[in-house]
Amino acid sequence: MTRLDHVLARSTPATLAAVAALVAAFVAAAVTLFKLTVGGALALYFVVWWTLLFAILPLRNHPETRPEHVVPGQDPGAPAAPRLREKAIWTTLLAGVVFLAALSVFPLAGL
Repeated sequence: MTRLDHVLARSTPATLAAVAALVAAFVAAAVTLFKLTVGGALALYFVVWWTLLFAILPLRNHPETRPEHVVPGQDPGAPAAPRLREKAIWTTLLAGVVFLAALSVFPLAGL
């Protein structure tokens, strides 16, 4: 548990602070390097982040197999430990890379 993502994912405030800091850094880079407006950069980053979230959510999920932990009405494929905070951090990092790569490929100045 010494990996940075595990440390940041231990509490919700730490995760939110890490995500906010990373988003601010990526948006600042887009505004500085690619001459986007803050609103345009935030909007584009949000679309990329939300799209990648749905790609990352199913990764490394294992269904609950212990009968004593299954609640009546629970979907049999529901993950035992979804690790949503960790996935939020990974989504933010991957979205930042994709976001900056897209900006370097597509000329979006003035967005």
